[in-house]
Amino acid sequence: MLNALIILIFVAAGAVTGFVGVELIPRQWLGGAELTGARWVALGICSLISLPLGVLVSSTYRRLEQNIREMPTDSLISRSVGLVGGLIIANLLLGPVFLLPFPTQLDFVKWLASLLASLLIGYLGMTLADSHGRGLLKRFNFPVRTLNANGEEEAASFFPQSHVLGKILDTSVIIDGRIEQLMSTGFLEGPVVVPCFVLEELQLISDSSDDEKRAKGRRGLDILNQLQTAYPDRLVLHDLDYPKLTTVDAKLIRLAQDGEAALVTNDFNLNKVASLQGVAVLNINELSKSLLARHIPGDLLQVRILKEGKEAHQGIAYLEDGTMVVIEEGREHIGEQVDVIVTSALQTSAGKMIFARTHTRQLAT
Repeated sequence: MLNALIILIFVAAGAVTGFVGVELIPRQWLGGAELTGARWVALGICSLISLPLGVLVSSTYRRLEQNIREMPTDSLISRSVGLVGGLIIANLLLGPVFLLPFPTQLDFVKWLASLLASLLIGYLGMTLADSHGRGLLKRFNFPVRTLNANGEEEAASFFPQSHVLGKILDTSVIIDGRIEQLMSTGFLEGPVVVPCFVLEELQLISDSSDDEKRAKGRRGLDILNQLQTAYPDRLVLHDLDYPKLTTVDAKLIRLAQDGEAALVTNDFNLNKVASLQGVAVLNINELSKSLLARHIPGDLLQVRILKEGKEAHQGIAYLEDGTMVVIEEGREHIGEQVDVIVTSALQTSAGKMIFARTHTRQLAT
């Protein structure tokens, strides 16, 4: 309906312009034709010219409207403020120009300068606001939703304390499950942010036809429910989305940049890309690796030998973190808990391996 109205207005404006504009045409150009006939001919020509112009304006308006609908709220606000600010500055700068004496014949220069300055400075203000406006808007805090102990949504600030940075969780670290232990020990403090697009990805995974993916997705949702129950004041659901960004990783990086927040992830590729773009990354796998016990030759360990090794007389045991221990002369003690002395350690692509030999003293089974 609106498209038809815009086209109709342009056609009507063209028809009126053609009908009335004939008066401005020199009589000799009409070649003796009657003025009334010339008016109707001009009306028809201008109407035909206005028709495609109206269609063009209508389609442009629709595209502009769609872009505004898809634009994030912070971008819309920052661009609008930048445009208004640019127009105000342009008019302030042009004030002295209008006070200058100009010949009557050059009065159009004032209006031309006003138009050009408004377009250029207004566009410049909008561009600058688009680049730097989010950095200013975040000072007023993002509108987000939090879940209270009853599962009800409450309004909250992105940063409850201005000096504490938020931690943004990605899908991999939620499914991993160790995030709850980190929060309970106090090593991960401050608000923990779960973006809406991460929730959507978890929902898609939990609805997958693949059994393994479906189990991971449901595990992630269960872990979020546990976090909601245990830490209702710290778990934050963030509404901001970036429709023009096609991947969840790109949205996570953009959100971390806009909010000056740290990104918590187990994804190796996301870790590298985010670090290259200046985003602080907390990788739980790297944290776990750095906290592994360091065993040096001569250390005494207590292990239970579970099975025989590949070589003769070898036994295999495992530490609590899953590290394999290859024990010389350990085959005779399978099923027993024994003291072993570390002789060497080897780091392989599959993980860490420890080589040891049995100690003289045997523990009770």
